[in-house]
Amino acid sequence: MSKRAERPGRGDYRRFFPVQTRWTDNDMYGHANNALYYEWFDLAVNTLMMEEGGLDPMHGPVMDFVVESGCRYHEGVGFPDALEVGVRVGHLGNSSVRWECAIFRKGEQQASADGFFVHVFVGRSDQRPTAIPERLREAMRRLAPRSI
Repeated sequence: MSKRAERPGRGDYRRFFPVQTRWTDNDMYGHANNALYYEWFDLAVNTLMMEEGGLDPMHGPVMDFVVESGCRYHEGVGFPDALEVGVRVGHLGNSSVRWECAIFRKGEQQASADGFFVHVFVGRSDQRPTAIPERLREAMRRLAPRSI
């Protein structure tokens, strides 16, 4: 068995988005169901792409498809926790981006969960890979390590 990677800290992420848990988020074990973490990642990244990158998911010339994802859970969260989703870019290609996200209880330094997903951008009309639009790429660059 391989050694588990270290739990990320707040300083590992460049941008944060608030999320308030809801009563209905808790499952029969008293914590948020694992599928919700992916929803929170998706909410933060899509908010960022629309607000800072100008993405128009309903009518714009490009769409983004998730082609890979994963999540590691370190400790449970649930209602009534106030959360923050940390976001950074792990890799930026011509038509794809690897988003790296983490869930933090508000004010806590270590992530309760961390994960990733890969978006591939495609043209709306042909659904073939296409270059990430420049305004969106710039928003992504601000969240990437200096080497990208």
